[in-house]
Amino acid sequence: MTAAFALFLPRHIRFGRGTAGDAARTIAALGRRPLLVHGANADRAHWLIQALDEAGRTPWRIACPREPDIELIEQGVALGREVGADMVIGLGGGSVIDMAKALAGLIPAGGAVIDHLEVVGGGQALDADPLPLVAVPTTAGTGTEATRNAVIDVPSAQRKVSLRDPRLLPATAIVDPALTDSAPRHVTLASGLDAITQVIEPYISRQANRFTDAICRDAIPVGLRALVRLMVAEDAAARDDMAWVSLSGGLALANAKLGAVHGLAGPLGGVTDLPHGVIAGALLPPVLRANREFVHGQVAARIQEVEQWIAAALGCGTDEAIDRLAAWSRTAGLPGLGASGLDPSSLATIAETAAGSSSMKGNPVVLPAARLVQAMEEAW
Repeated sequence: MTAAFALFLPRHIRFGRGTAGDAARTIAALGRRPLLVHGANADRAHWLIQALDEAGRTPWRIACPREPDIELIEQGVALGREVGADMVIGLGGGSVIDMAKALAGLIPAGGAVIDHLEVVGGGQALDADPLPLVAVPTTAGTGTEATRNAVIDVPSAQRKVSLRDPRLLPATAIVDPALTDSAPRHVTLASGLDAITQVIEPYISRQANRFTDAICRDAIPVGLRALVRLMVAEDAAARDDMAWVSLSGGLALANAKLGAVHGLAGPLGGVTDLPHGVIAGALLPPVLRANREFVHGQVAARIQEVEQWIAAALGCGTDEAIDRLAAWSRTAGLPGLGASGLDPSSLATIAETAAGSSSMKGNPVVLPAARLVQAMEEAW
C-alpha cells in the first residue's frame, strides 16, 4: 500500500527558453503596484524593468546584495508597506528570491520579522495572506522558486533559519534557462552542486514519496552529467538541464524534507561567509558516506543507486564514486569548509545546533553528533 502524502506546488510554473519574454504580461495580471527585488547590479534587471514600464506597471525596486538578513528584510517590509505594494517579484539567484518570498509574506502580516521565524524566533503563523509572488531565477541551484520557505540570516543568533508557510509558494515561477547562460564558473559549480544535493537528499529522505521519487530519479543523473559538461565548456543544453534539476529540487524538498547536508548548512552559514552552495557541495560527499555507514534496507539501496549515477557521470567505479565526487569538486574549484576561517573547535557546537533543524528531521537516520563532526572535518 502506498503511503499517503500531500503536495505543495506553485500555482503556475512556466519552464523553457524564452519564457521570461512574457514575464511582464504575467506580472501585470497579478497586481498594479509591484515591488521588484533584484541582485546587487540593477542593470541585470533592466530588461524586466523596461518591459514593466511599457506594461504600465513601473516597479518600486530594492536590491538584495547578499544573503538576506533581518536588516534587509526589515528595510524591504518598510518600503513595501510605504508604497502600498500589492505584489512582489524576485529576479535573481536564490537569495534574491528568498528575500522576495519573505517580503511577500511579511508586508501584509503583523508583528516583527523575528516573530515569524522558526527556531530562533516566535514561529508565529502569518496572520494575513501573502502578496502574490512571481519568482524568476537567474541561477540554477536553490529551487526556491518552488518552495514554501524563505531562508533568512539572523546574525544575532549566528545561524540561518526559515520563514515557513505553504502560502509562500509563488503564484508564478518563470524558469527560463537562458537567464543562467554564461554564469560565472564558480557560481555554476556551487549552485549546481546545491541543486544536485537537493534532489539527492529528498530521494533518500525518510519522507520520500512517489511524487518526489519520480522527480529525483530523473533529475539526479541529469544534473550530474550536466554539471560535468558545464565545467568543461558553456553548453546551452546543459544549462537547460541544470535549470530543470534546480526546479526539481525545489519541488522535491517542498514535498519531502532534505537531510543532514542542509541541517548542517544552516548553522554553518550563520557563522561563515561561504555561499550556501559551497557549503552544500563540500558536505555532500562526507554526509553521503556517513549515511551509508548507518542505513540499511531500501535507503541503502537508494544510496547505492546514487553512487551508480555519480560513477556514470565521472567515469569511475561505484565503490569509489563518493570519494571521486569530492575530488572532482575540489579540482573544479570548490573550496572546502576550511576556507571559511572557522575555528575547528566550534564544529561540535555546530553539530549540536544542527540536530534541531527542520532539514535534519528528513535525514534517513539520526547521525550521532560525533559523526556529524567527522563529516564536517572531511569537508574541511
